Amino acid sequence: MPFDPFATLGLGRDYDIDRAHLQRAYLTKAAKWHPDRFADPVRRSEAEQRSAEINRARVVLEDDEQRAEALLTFFGGPGKSDDKSLPDDFLMDILEVRQELEEAVHSGDAQGKQRVEQWAEQQRAAYRQRVGELFHSIGNPPDAHALRGIRLELNAWRYIERLIEQLDTAGSPTESGQGR
Repeated sequence: MPFDPFATLGLGRDYDIDRAHLQRAYLTKAAKWHPDRFADPVRRSEAEQRSAEINRARVVLEDDEQRAEALLTFFGGPGKSDDKSLPDDFLMDILEVRQELEEAVHSGDAQGKQRVEQWAEQQRAAYRQRVGELFHSIGNPPDAHALRGIRLELNAWRYIERLIEQLDTAGSPTESGQGR
């Protein structure tokens, strides 16, 4: 049975999650299963495993993209390895942006890097919004076409997240070759 972070924390399966409610659910479960509460080695071992699951569930549900992946899995949508499709022209656009970033870093153009950062953050927000809207419209039972649409958006969103990760290191001494 696949890992279900929603069930682990006793939360409803929804993309829009109240952060305060998530935190309360996490703390409640974490306190209940804290290994220090158990003297018996077998129960303590079980509590350690449950604590690890509870911590993992919180990490997944706090992250919008990971939460969307977990929901898509729950609803039976295609996995990352099953469907690698991307929106039309997306790869061309992302390659152009990556080239712009590389040129900005190489030439020391801080404004060019900042433009890419702003673009990437706008894209992240747009994907976050579209994925949320798609989850609201999947129907009951979930529509297979809508689930494929979510997969498409999540695949592109992952590229944006990788770009943002690259931006976090772009221009650092080891990235630019100055720290070697």
